[in-house]
Amino acid sequence: MKTAFYLFFILCYFNSNIVNAQNNYPNTHKKGWKALFGKNLESAQYDPAIWKDSTGVLTAAKDESIWSKDMYDNFILDLDFQTADGTNSGVIVHATETKEWIPHSVEIQIADDYSKAWSKAEASWQCGAIFGHKPATNKDLKRPGEWNHYTITCVGKNIKIELNGTLVNECNMDDFTSSKINPDGTKIPGWLYNPMSTLALHGYIGLQGKHAGAPIYFKNIMIKTL
Repeated sequence: MKTAFYLFFILCYFNSNIVNAQNNYPNTHKKGWKALFGKNLESAQYDPAIWKDSTGVLTAAKDESIWSKDMYDNFILDLDFQTADGTNSGVIVHATETKEWIPHSVEIQIADDYSKAWSKAEASWQCGAIFGHKPATNKDLKRPGEWNHYTITCVGKNIKIELNGTLVNECNMDDFTSSKINPDGTKIPGWLYNPMSTLALHGYIGLQGKHAGAPIYFKNIMIKTL
C-alpha cells in the first residue's frame, strides 16, 4: 500500500512539473536573449509623451508606434500583450520605414476578437493574423484584461506565429506576389500596396500604439537574433 501511494505521489509531482514547465514560456531568460527596447527604453525610438513604461508594462496614449533602434533580419521575438475592450494593435516586423510603415512592413495583428467590432471583422484582421494576408487558426485568445503570449519567429521569408504556446499562423512571404489578391483568393487592403514577396527583410521592429480608441499593454519584450 505504501509503495502504491509513493508511486502515485511521484507521478503527480512529475505531471505537475510538466504543466508548470509548459506554462513558463522558456525564451525570455536564456543566453542570447535581450530586451528589444533595452533598459528604460534606451534602445527604442519613441515619443516619451505618448509611450510610458510603468512597472514593466508598456502602453501608449495615442496611435503612434514605438520602434527598435536596431534593424533585424532573422530573429525570435517573445512578448506578452493584454487587450482592452475593442483593442486593435499589432507587432510590426521587417519595417524599412518608421513613419510610412504600413506598406513597407509586415504586421502581426493584435485585436480584441471578443468585441463587437473585431469579432465580425475579416479573419485576416483578427488576432494572430498576418494582417490583410493570412488569418490565424487553432488559436486560444484570452479575454481583455488577461495576458497573452506571442512568440514570433522570422527566418528569411518565413514567419511563424505562436499564441499562448500554440502555433496559429505561418507563411512564406514569397507566396504573396500580388498587392490585390492573396493566394487564398481574399482581397488585400489597398494600403498594403507592396506585395509581401517584395518587402525587404532587414528592418525595424515596432509595436502599434492606441489604435481605434482602445489601449494596448505590453511587457517582457525580448528578442534573440538567429
